[in-house]
Amino acid sequence: MTERKNKGSWLLFLALTVITFSCSSNTVFTDTYTIPGRTWKLNDVPEFNVQVDDTVSAHNIMIMIRTASVYPFRNIFLFVTAVNPRGETITDTMQYYLADEKGNWLGKGFGDVHALNLPYKSNIYFPAKGTYSFRIRHGMRSEDLKGVYDVGLKVEKIRIKKK
Repeated sequence: MTERKNKGSWLLFLALTVITFSCSSNTVFTDTYTIPGRTWKLNDVPEFNVQVDDTVSAHNIMIMIRTASVYPFRNIFLFVTAVNPRGETITDTMQYYLADEKGNWLGKGFGDVHALNLPYKSNIYFPAKGTYSFRIRHGMRSEDLKGVYDVGLKVEKIRIKKK
C-alpha cells in the first residue's frame, strides 16, 4: 500500500510540474535530464541544446533541479559550460543553496521531492541565431552525488509590460 501511495504522490507531482511549465507562454525552451539511480555521477554531464532565433528580446536562463530528502548537503556547486553557435565556450562556477542553515528545504516540495528553479543568467541577449549548448556538471567533492532526481534547463523570454 505504501508503494502505491508513493507512486500516486509522485505522479501527482509530475502532473502538476508539467502543467506549471506548460502554462508559461514566455518559455522558449525547457528540458530535463533524469539522473540514473538518483545518483549524479561526476562524469555524467547533461547537455541541453537550445535553438535561438530571437536575438532582440532579453531572456532568463534557469537551472531546474529536483532532489530527495536523502541529498546529503544543503548546497550544490555546478559547473555550467555554455557553447555559442560559433563554438566559443564559457564556463561558470555556480553555488546554490538547496536548504537553509536549519536544514529546511528551499523551493517547492511534495513528499520526498524538492524542486528549485535556480537563476543562471538574467536579462541576457543572445548575440547570434543558432544552437547554444549548455552542459551542467556537479562540482561537489563526492563523485557520486546521491539524492538527485533530475536536472534541467529553462529559457524564458522576458516580456516587456505595456503601460
